[in-house]
Amino acid sequence: MILDRKCLLRPVTPHVPVGKYLPQVSCANNPLETIEIRKGEPRVAYFPLFVELEEKPCLIVGGGTVALRKAEKLLSYGARLTAVAPTFAPGWEALSGPRPGAPSGCVAFLRRAFCPTDIDGQTLVIAATDDALVNAAVAAQCRAARIPVNAVDDPANCTFLFPALVRRGALSVGISTGGASPTAAATVRRRIESVLPEGGAWEAILDFLAAQRPRIRACIPDEKTRAKIFAALFDACMARGGPLEEKEVQAILHPLIESELS
Repeated sequence: MILDRKCLLRPVTPHVPVGKYLPQVSCANNPLETIEIRKGEPRVAYFPLFVELEEKPCLIVGGGTVALRKAEKLLSYGARLTAVAPTFAPGWEALSGPRPGAPSGCVAFLRRAFCPTDIDGQTLVIAATDDALVNAAVAAQCRAARIPVNAVDDPANCTFLFPALVRRGALSVGISTGGASPTAAATVRRRIESVLPEGGAWEAILDFLAAQRPRIRACIPDEKTRAKIFAALFDACMARGGPLEEKEVQAILHPLIESELS
């Protein structure tokens, strides 16, 4: 168990929303200070929100393989990670050195039980231990501190969900079923991956499209016309499997512009 029962737990303040709870967990040193833990609640829809994590401090509670997968994904977006657990599964040691996409270079390891002060200053927290009660306790602390938290396999104790991810350079696609079926989300992810160009082709397409935007915005004042042009360029890139040559761009631009002017 990752939770240090001897460490004083902060009380959940009255304004924190509550539903149905598991039994309260009391701090051994102060039985009056308790935390309330959510049980299953009706499923709600989650709004997809993309956030910048470059150099942002994030905490993972847990040292198993599930926590490791979460850590690898967060590191690929540049998060500055701290992981707290008494022990860490094989594979974590690979995160102790510099990694591409991880500006801070590595994970800071706290080889001990979780304490509530570990969440201080964190941008978000992942509770990924093998103990659901511990994960729920961590989540309660985060809700009280208004820190976004994900408790693995426990949507009722999450304020955000960790989506199935598709990553191709600057493109990120997150798929979520609101916790209803991770298998369904994974299936959708694989289908999306199957239609995207492999290797560096997709990143080259995005770089090409980004380079076209200033020139087209400067020359085409009408928003609807620009949208048609961007859509046509994208479709042509997908059909070609890579960025277009200038003559191909001109072949697309001229007919669209003339049709709009006529």
